[in-house]
Amino acid sequence: MSVPVIAGLGTAQPPSASQDELWEGFFSRHFTGTTRALAERIFANSGVTRRQAAVNPLLEDVSDWPTERRMRRYQVEALPLGKEAVGRALTAAGLSAGDIGMFIVCSCTGYATPGLDILLARDLGMAADTQRMFIGHMGCYAALPGLGAASDFVTARGRPALLLCAELTSLHIQPSSARVDTQQIVSHALFSDAAVAAVVVPGGPGYAVREVTAVTDTSTADHMTWDVTDAGFRMGLSSKVPQVLSRHVRRLVDDLLARHGVASSEVDGWAVHPGGPRILNVVERELALPPQGLAASRATLDEHGNCSSPTVLLILDRLGRATPAARRIVMLAFGPGLTLYAALLDRQD
Repeated sequence: MSVPVIAGLGTAQPPSASQDELWEGFFSRHFTGTTRALAERIFANSGVTRRQAAVNPLLEDVSDWPTERRMRRYQVEALPLGKEAVGRALTAAGLSAGDIGMFIVCSCTGYATPGLDILLARDLGMAADTQRMFIGHMGCYAALPGLGAASDFVTARGRPALLLCAELTSLHIQPSSARVDTQQIVSHALFSDAAVAAVVVPGGPGYAVREVTAVTDTSTADHMTWDVTDAGFRMGLSSKVPQVLSRHVRRLVDDLLARHGVASSEVDGWAVHPGGPRILNVVERELALPPQGLAASRATLDEHGNCSSPTVLLILDRLGRATPAARRIVMLAFGPGLTLYAALLDRQD
C-alpha cells in the first residue's frame, strides 16, 4: 500500500499592507472612544507586521456591505487566487489538472453554488470523473481534515488528490461600533487572506503523511464561533481558548508521536497555527519546545497574519524551503468545537 506524500505546494496571496498602515489609514478611525485606545494596544501586540487583503480596507471599506454583496465579491476574488495556488502546486508536483482524482476545497469565508471546486475544476481542465469535496465552516483547522481526506483517497485509490485552502477574511470587517468588543478588535487585528494548494500522491519524494488525528472538547463549543449575519460573517473568539488548548495539546501530540515511536526531540519542524501570540506561547510551554521551535509559525504570523485554513500550510511551505529543510514535522491547528487537529509528516527523498 502506497504512502500518501505531499509532492507539491503552491501559495498565492493578494497585495499586502503593513499593520501600521492598516491602523493609521483605516482602523484608527473605525474604532472610537475608549475602544480606540484598546484597539491600538491590541494591534500593536498582535505579532503581525504585514497582512494581505484581496479587498484592502485602505482602498475599499466593506464594513457596511450586506452579506450578499460580500459573497458576490468572494466569487470574484477567490477564483483567480485559488487558480494561482493550484497551478503552482501542480507545477511543483509535475502533474496536470487532468491527473487529479479528487479535488478538496476548504473555505469558510465565502459560499456560492456552483462553488470553487466546480469552477476551478472546469477552468483548469480536470477530468469529468474527478471527485470533489467542499469543507466549509471548519475555520482555522480545516486544512488538516482536508489533508486527511486527500491522504485517505490516495491510499485507497492510488491516484493523486489536490487540496486547496482559500480564505478571504478581508470581506468580513464588521461595522464600526462605540461598544467595546474585544473579540472583534482581535479579529480585525489578526486576520488576513491567502490561498494554498497541496498535491498528494501515492509514494515518491516529498512529505509523507503518516497520520492525521484530532480531539474535540465540546464543553467549550461557545469559545470560538463564526456566525453568518446580515453584515458578513462575525467572529467570536473567547480569551479562554489558550486555556482550553493547554488542557489538550500535550496529550494529543504525545499520543500521536507514541503511535509512531517518535520522541518530541526528533521533531525538527513544528507547523503550529498562529491563532495569535498567546496561542503560540501556550503550545510552546505545554510541549516544552526549544526557543526556536516555533520560529516558522511566528514568522508566518508576522509576515502574513492569521489566514485561517491556509495558514498551517504556509508554515509547512516555509519549513520545507528552509536550509536545511525540516525532516520530521508536526502540524497543529485549532478551531471551532473547540477542536485540535494534528498531523505527523516525514520527508522522504
